[in-house]
Amino acid sequence: MIVVTNRIKVKKGMGAAMAPRFTAPGPLDTMEGFVKVEVLLTQNLEDHDEVNVNMYWEDMKGFQTWRESDAFKAAHKRPAETNSESPVLGSELFTYEVAAVKERA
Repeated sequence: MIVVTNRIKVKKGMGAAMAPRFTAPGPLDTMEGFVKVEVLLTQNLEDHDEVNVNMYWEDMKGFQTWRESDAFKAAHKRPAETNSESPVLGSELFTYEVAAVKERA
């Protein structure tokens, strides 16, 4: 299993408002290899908010298929009629291999 984390820096006060967008029903739910998404809000930052979107995949192939899909492109496109400025200040993508897991018995 792999975890792909998108660490997104956003304008102060916007993190909690953005979080539900990443877990809303959509085409991701039916992608081969998709396991789950969790959204974490970094605490105690003064200048900005930080949203960490952790996507769990069975393997890298599933994630790459998602990234190359039309559904991914549509999900990340800003509507043309939006006149407001994006709250996103920047983002970084990290990938991890799950090496070990312990869950409550």
